[in-house]
Amino acid sequence: MRYVALLRGINVGGNTMIKMEALRNTFAGLGFENVVSYINSGNLAFDTAKLGEDKMAAKIESAIESDFGKHVDVMIREQSHVLRVLTNNPFEGEFESHKEMHVLFLKEEMPEDKVTLLHESAFPGERYLVVGCEIYAHLPTGVADSLLTKGFLDKKLKLVFTGRNWRTVNKLAEI
Repeated sequence: MRYVALLRGINVGGNTMIKMEALRNTFAGLGFENVVSYINSGNLAFDTAKLGEDKMAAKIESAIESDFGKHVDVMIREQSHVLRVLTNNPFEGEFESHKEMHVLFLKEEMPEDKVTLLHESAFPGERYLVVGCEIYAHLPTGVADSLLTKGFLDKKLKLVFTGRNWRTVNKLAEI
């Protein structure tokens, strides 16, 4: 079965620097096959027997801590799930550039009270839709001045997540 691993905070802003070749080797050392990385920010696809996404994420997090001495949150999705994320985009046709559209991959589903707080706190023009363990984020003015960069989801909502722009999500469905 083909899976995608989304690692949080890898090689962003000089923090948690890990070379993709080293990460691919760590994944191969875990017994994963056909390991491929996409860009330098912690996106890997691999084949393995079905183990359960939570178990795989814990296994990868432990290996990264062991190999690199860093804790990195890992979100796992079946690659077919990523394809469904693409085809079920509630904002399809309502954005002009991949820079406006993002998907946040959550470690676990959001409680309803946090969903409400997210909607109430959104900056003007921003739109968020929570579907299962993903948040679709339409950010017409870009991510730089959005609620996402203000630490709101981390600090206020206390969510474990990692975000990808629309171009990257499309590529993850292919690799």
